[in-house]
Amino acid sequence: MDIRFDHIAKTYGRQSALDDVSFSLNSGEIIGLIGPNGAGKSTLIRILVGLISADRGSMILDGKSGDPTSIQYKSRIGYLPENNPLPQEMYVKEYLSHIASIYRPLNFDLLDILERTGLSEAAHQKIDALSKGYKQRLGLAAAILHHPDLLVLDEPMTGLDPNQIQDIRALIKSMSAKTTVLLSTHILQDISAICDHIIVLNRGKVIKDLSAKALIEVKETATLEDLFTQWTKS
Repeated sequence: MDIRFDHIAKTYGRQSALDDVSFSLNSGEIIGLIGPNGAGKSTLIRILVGLISADRGSMILDGKSGDPTSIQYKSRIGYLPENNPLPQEMYVKEYLSHIASIYRPLNFDLLDILERTGLSEAAHQKIDALSKGYKQRLGLAAAILHHPDLLVLDEPMTGLDPNQIQDIRALIKSMSAKTTVLLSTHILQDISAICDHIIVLNRGKVIKDLSAKALIEVKETATLEDLFTQWTKS
């Protein structure tokens, strides 16, 4: 799915959350979204997944003006929010089967989803007994089981140990051939490891939109952490 944010603006009262934001998400790419707290990332994501509407501007979906609040659009996306809401009383296998019954994907393979997300051993456990890392895995499994055209991940590495992070990075990279992925994270190593380009937000504006090649070139003179500070400290 190709998506274009075209002069998007959103305000809350007198507070501007997004101010004339324009950028593209291209099919098959992993796009890293970074910025300090309060930069507008959460508002941007909520507009992208159709939870709220922009005050001004439009979203262009595959070259056509689209409605991100429509059921048709939402059926094509997967979303893992930062605060991953899960029904604690359900079992892992039961929950994923329930999500699949809503989306009704073709060729749904529960065992494959469990294996790909490292949940096979936890399939018969109750969700409230899972560690935070396993709950993140379960949220990711629910977000990808219907083969979305757009996958939006908000801090997906939260609570994962270094080995789990490597596994989830590999899974995200394996999906990018057919899926547009937006990854919002404070872990700058994730950006360097898997993203094709990055979008940097600060005070509601896009201040940097760099390809992976351009990012490599600027990193020759400074670390990503130093660059992030330079871009967002003002």
